[in-house]
Amino acid sequence: MQLEKYVRNITDFPKKGVSYKDITPLLLDPQAMNQAVELFLKNLPHRNLDKVVGIESRGFFFATLLADKLKAGFIPVRKPGKLPHRTHSENYDLEYGSDTLEIHEDAIKKGEKILLHDDVLATGGTAAATCKLIERCGGEIVQCNFLVELEFLNGRARLEKYNVSSLIQYS
Repeated sequence: MQLEKYVRNITDFPKKGVSYKDITPLLLDPQAMNQAVELFLKNLPHRNLDKVVGIESRGFFFATLLADKLKAGFIPVRKPGKLPHRTHSENYDLEYGSDTLEIHEDAIKKGEKILLHDDVLATGGTAAATCKLIERCGGEIVQCNFLVELEFLNGRARLEKYNVSSLIQYS
């Protein structure tokens, strides 16, 4: 099964000039979703993980499935004001603006092994900001996982000190 055929391209979304990779067709197909989860697991260097961090909001889909399969906890990283307890915050730039992400201060214990997951690796700003949050909490990042990688935006360069894995690449 080729997962690429389950990703549709939406031009000029969320703004003119942006080519959005829509993963909802993949989410609609249980076989494609299951295959993606199995490939993510196969690509992990080891499975002794404590937590899986998912980035709001599309990163949550597979992060929770992976956390379940790995018998690990799930940590949501969200936009400001969405988490109810004390948080760490990190500002970052993305290909069409800037934003802030937050994580609960007590979500990770020092030395815990963490898998970061998001749907798309573009410029790497969102993932790099999340890595800073994880490390500020004391976590050790085992891998940064992505369903889709937009290689032409060179996001891996911002994550060069981490193991990075993606299932679908667009050059």
